[in-house]
This record gives sequence, structure tokens and C-alpha cells, in this order.
Amino acid sequence: MKQLSSLHKISVSVFCLFLFSTAFGGDLYRLSAGAVEAGMGNVCITKNGFWSLFHNQALLAFNKSLSFGLNYEDRFSIKELGTRSIGITVPVGEASIGAVYSHFGYSDFKRDMTGLACGLKLSENISAGIQVDYFSERTTKEYNNNQAVTFETGLLFTPSENTRIGIHLFNPIPNSLRKTYLPSFLRLGVGTELSKILFAGVEAEMSTGNKLIVSTGFDYEAAKNFWLRSGFSTNNNSFSFGLGYLTKIAQLDLAFQTHEKLGVTSSVSLIFKIH
Repeated sequence: MKQLSSLHKISVSVFCLFLFSTAFGGDLYRLSAGAVEAGMGNVCITKNGFWSLFHNQALLAFNKSLSFGLNYEDRFSIKELGTRSIGITVPVGEASIGAVYSHFGYSDFKRDMTGLACGLKLSENISAGIQVDYFSERTTKEYNNNQAVTFETGLLFTPSENTRIGIHLFNPIPNSLRKTYLPSFLRLGVGTELSKILFAGVEAEMSTGNKLIVSTGFDYEAAKNFWLRSGFSTNNNSFSFGLGYLTKIAQLDLAFQTHEKLGVTSSVSLIFKIH
């Protein structure tokens, strides 16, 4: 009976990992966070926002308030594929620092990521940021647990008042120097404020062992404190839709992303600005 139970746990874990890697194009480490970004097709390295902690730390330079955020991603309504994320940002003089934590998985397979970040302006038109990441992977007792440390960094250029160019690099450390494999990612993007109420952006992502991914999306303030969002990504031909509302004490965002074979992923975020 114990052997059958162990085989069942292993088969469930393998099945969930297959779904997860299929959904993310093989990326098991760069977990998404933020319903704002999800609603825009994951266009996220040039637009100001709390969840830039997970996407481009150079945007932290524009953070001027102590903030705290929660995010939950329900992938295909399979609880084993759920991702929970939290973060906090703190302005410190001319810079801003942040901390993030993300948890994916269930009792037989868990992956946790913890990060510490800092972003600041280098000049009037250039901002930079860096984040140190710690990954912990735990499986059933039949397998070894893994830990890995790496870093990611981002740059933001503002050639004009309404246009931004973003660059983000994750894990530039060669795998020959580490025991645990980690993929590397390079993301390039351009975003522009077409008006005071409309932002649009396009991004391209290259990662280890995967095809080029191109994403595009927009964010539109349809009414005071109410936003509509939409986007498209060539990763699994995913369309996305989102909405957000700002109250006196918090910002609530919802997003829905399609997958050409596996269904819909929903995300919800809640952000509190303390001061």
C-alpha cells in the first residue's frame, strides 16, 4: 500500500509539472505575479507598478510610497498549480527597496522564491535595479531537495517624456558554475503613454531552450479609478483581459488569460499603499 501511495504521489507530481511547463513554455522558475501585468499579456518591464518587483527592478526607482501587495494565480482551476505571491516596497531616500516571496505547488512538490531588490535613478533618463533571488524546491522524500541562489537586473531608459525602453536579465550566471540548473532570460520592451489614460507596450523574451516570445498589451482608464486591460502573447497564443479598481485604501485587480489547449488562468491582486 505504501508503494502504491508513493507511486500515486509521483505520478500526480509529474503530471502537474508537465502541465505547468507546458503552460509556461518550459519555464518553471519565472513565476508570474500581478493581475495588472497578467491582464496586459504580461507586458510589464516598462510600466510603473507595484509588481515590478517581480519583473524589472529598475521601476522601483519610481516608487514613492510604502506599499504591500498580495497576488494569487489560479492556473486552469487546478489547485496544485496555484501560485501565491506577496511583496513590500519601501522608499529610502533617492532609492527604493523591496522584498518578495512566491510559493508554487502543493504538499508533494513545492517551489519557493524569495528575493530582495533595490532600484534607483542613475540620471534623469536612466534607472537601474537589481535583485538577489533564493529558490528552494522540495519534493516527496524519494527525491532530493534543491536550493539555488542567483540574481536579476533591469534597466529603464526614458528617451522622451512618454516613452520608455526596458531591459531585464534573469540569471546571467553560467550553469557550469552551479550545482542546480537555472534557465536564463532576457527581456526587451518598449512602452508609451499614448495619452493620460492609455498605456501600450510590446515586449520580446528570449530564454534558455525556448522560442522567442512576443507580447503586447494596453492599459486604459475607462472611468475615474477604473481600468480595462487586454493583451496577447505568442506563448501558447494566449489572449488576456483584465480590470482594476482603486478604492480609498487599496487597489483590486483581476485578470484572465487563455491557453490554446488547457483553458483559462485567473489572477487576483490586492495592493495597499500605507503612505
